[in-house]
Amino acid sequence: MKLSKFIKRTYFRFTGYSYTNLGRLFLRIFVGIMLMQFGVRQIAHFYELKTIFPSVLGFGSEWSLIIMTAIEIICSMFIMFGFLTRFMTIPPIVSMLIAEYYLLHDYVAEASYLLDWQQQGYLPIMFLGIYFFILLVGPGKISVDYFLSLHIIHSENKSEGELEEV
Repeated sequence: MKLSKFIKRTYFRFTGYSYTNLGRLFLRIFVGIMLMQFGVRQIAHFYELKTIFPSVLGFGSEWSLIIMTAIEIICSMFIMFGFLTRFMTIPPIVSMLIAEYYLLHDYVAEASYLLDWQQQGYLPIMFLGIYFFILLVGPGKISVDYFLSLHIIHSENKSEGELEEV
């Protein structure tokens, strides 16, 4: 009898409870660290990369590298803290679309469907999926955005019911 109660309680704990805010925090920190490490590497190897980095949108190779590095570092920090989260996902989404274009552009001689999962062509797509998810669901309640929203609502003497889900 006690074993069946334990199994039921454990089952409900793993299936019935939702840890969405903690999950959003984990995803924000994970994707922030993952993208930031690219920016740190680009800073460390700036002088080597500035001549070989592709020129994007009419900017020179060096300016394209500076802009990409700034997006990777600054947007990652904002996303990890949950500050202006939805707005800060837009620059990485655009940069990953451009990165995917340039990665697939190198495979013009080969068909892009011949890419396997170990090649770099899938990395920007993975980041795109994560950033699009964060853009849709928002930062969650463990974020600066949520606490600022609470502060604004309380300063205007409104109820927290007006703050649906951040």
